[in-house]
Amino acid sequence: MGSEFLAYLRLGVAHIADLAGYDHILFVAALTGGYTLGAWRRLLVLVTAFTVGHSVTLALATLRLVTVDAPLIEVLIPATILVTSLASIVLARRPDESRPWRRSGWRGADGGPRGGPLLYLLALGFGLIHGLGFSTYLRALLGAESSIAMPLLAFNLGLEAGQLLIVAVTLMIGAAASRLLGARRDWVLLLAGITGGLATLLLIQRVAALNG
Repeated sequence: MGSEFLAYLRLGVAHIADLAGYDHILFVAALTGGYTLGAWRRLLVLVTAFTVGHSVTLALATLRLVTVDAPLIEVLIPATILVTSLASIVLARRPDESRPWRRSGWRGADGGPRGGPLLYLLALGFGLIHGLGFSTYLRALLGAESSIAMPLLAFNLGLEAGQLLIVAVTLMIGAAASRLLGARRDWVLLLAGITGGLATLLLIQRVAALNG
């Protein structure tokens, strides 16, 4: 039992952190790239919102309580990355004078980006879509398993471990890049541009495959 639990735990980590299927990595990076360790409370809320979203649909789809249209989900996932990247660009480029009562401009006092409620809603809603994507992979792994409760739990915990790893790496790269570029805003715009561009390519490829 213990070895099986660890096996599904590792599969969860490997799936979300897989460089070959980097769409989930792009989403987590786009979602959290504007934050610093000083904004850890709001970052925790953000990550929790995404976790709640994908945990719900991962469970429902794996238990076959909802039907998954796998090709459509594969198209929707890069769309979530693109929208998240565009939201980051809008928040980062918002001029300070548009809200003169907020002297700190586009960032909060803790170093995190403003627009928290919008990002929380994006994380929760888009988490539902990513959970359906995770379920397609997990159901293929489960095959004819008679009991799926333990594999589902282990796999979900693995996803969370991998997700936290991606967040940690994103924060470290962001801190280094901000110093190199001289401004945190420049890093956020650069990251959003990269994730948005890659998401656009993925979206085009998957729409073509869906229609082909």
